[in-house]
Amino acid sequence: MSIGSITDNGQPGGAPPPAEGVERADVEAVNVGRGTIFEKRKKIYPQRVHGAFRNFKWLVMIVTLGIYYVTPWIRWDRGPGAPDQAVLIDFPARKFYFFFIEIWPQEVILGAGLLIAAAFGLFLVTSVLGRAWCGYTCPQTVWTDLFLVVERFFEGRRNQRIKLDKSPWSLNKLARKAGKHIVWLAIAVATGGAWVFYFADAPTLASDLIHFDAPVTAYFFVGLFTFTTYMLGGHLREQVCTYMCPWPRIQAAMMDAESLAVTYRFDRGEPRGPHKKGDSWDERGDCIDCHQCVVVCPMGVDIREGAQLACINCALCIDACNNVMDKIDRPRGLIGYDTDGNIARRQAGEKSVYRLIRPRTVMYAVLVAIVSGITLYFLTHRTLLDVSVRPDRNPLYVTLSDGRIQNGYTINIVNKRREEGRFRIDALNMDGKAEVIGIGGTSDSERNEPILTVEPDETRQIRIIVRLPRNVVTDDSIPLTFEVRDMNTDDFVDLKTKFQGPE
Repeated sequence: MSIGSITDNGQPGGAPPPAEGVERADVEAVNVGRGTIFEKRKKIYPQRVHGAFRNFKWLVMIVTLGIYYVTPWIRWDRGPGAPDQAVLIDFPARKFYFFFIEIWPQEVILGAGLLIAAAFGLFLVTSVLGRAWCGYTCPQTVWTDLFLVVERFFEGRRNQRIKLDKSPWSLNKLARKAGKHIVWLAIAVATGGAWVFYFADAPTLASDLIHFDAPVTAYFFVGLFTFTTYMLGGHLREQVCTYMCPWPRIQAAMMDAESLAVTYRFDRGEPRGPHKKGDSWDERGDCIDCHQCVVVCPMGVDIREGAQLACINCALCIDACNNVMDKIDRPRGLIGYDTDGNIARRQAGEKSVYRLIRPRTVMYAVLVAIVSGITLYFLTHRTLLDVSVRPDRNPLYVTLSDGRIQNGYTINIVNKRREEGRFRIDALNMDGKAEVIGIGGTSDSERNEPILTVEPDETRQIRIIVRLPRNVVTDDSIPLTFEVRDMNTDDFVDLKTKFQGPE
């Protein structure tokens, strides 16, 4: 189908051939005039509103921005030689620090568990409260709110901003626009700078950035996040939620008729229309068609048209409508958190019921509990000794001149303690017939056995060669076990592997 293939009613259809004597360019111009695939963006000028939900959004914005900007500067003493930043993603050392928790790359299950639990938690919140994440805590929502505060400070209220944009350029307009964009860029730079502080020591990196001694990658990512914050929060705004974010298209699968969402109660508001003081409220709804719910919406949505993809459930329309209801002496709640099920019940003459416990909410809650429990178990039962063995793959074995079979192995020992580790490696279940080469180290005076040392918070690889007489290798693969024992704590780990030989 071509772009110009639009029927009179705006629906896709086959474009008829041009009539005799009519140029195709004229036909295409007519088709474009009938309708276009893409509509030009209409800038939204949200009006400021006062109320309980707006106050709650201010609180959420302050708390979330405070956490984001302040967290990299919090200190946490982990002892000598360890970073003292409370939250740090240390790529060079391949560790993630979160206050008293230290996660190594080998413990990816912990990170995966946290992400999966967070996802199911988001599903649970969505099934109960609809798009509460989008309306209150999504970074796009939080930073857009912050950018709107700056815009109102420099350009005034809604009508003043509209008038300013339509007016010709002047020194006053230039000053207001320049001030707004300068503050926007300052916020964006602070946002990008705060993000890179999570990946290096914040005070040190801040000093390096100021004195232009930081790595090029730090400046690149500060610039990248500055650009994205400035564009998404200052310019794209509602387009991010409507067109770029996949969550609006997914969240409907987590909701049902009993999910709470910001709802226009049409069973009470219709039929709508203007109302004059002293007129009767009989045979009509409470909606006076004032459009206050529309002008305060940062997405430009008319909530009275029902559930929409663009609606982020920020609840500002609730505050706006409640303020109007107070002025006309009607009950609050024409717009409020409600469910489709309750609207259907009221239309049927039944009482509203809020069903929090439903099969889907129980399922999500159970999944959150299970994943969180498993993650917590691995976190509390993990050992500070992490070892693994990797047999050689090329070649699988070597036949020596005296007929013996030789295999090679690499053993990794990760010492997660803050003190030097002392380890002994033994080859088990070979009945003393194995010659083991490579388990060298300092001699233990008490046991006269070789001891391997691993520096605190470090990893060491040990290359080991095992040789067996040909008559002992009775199959192409026989079991072999290495015991790695921590001499400081007497903890040990058995590494089960295979000894390869000819058939």
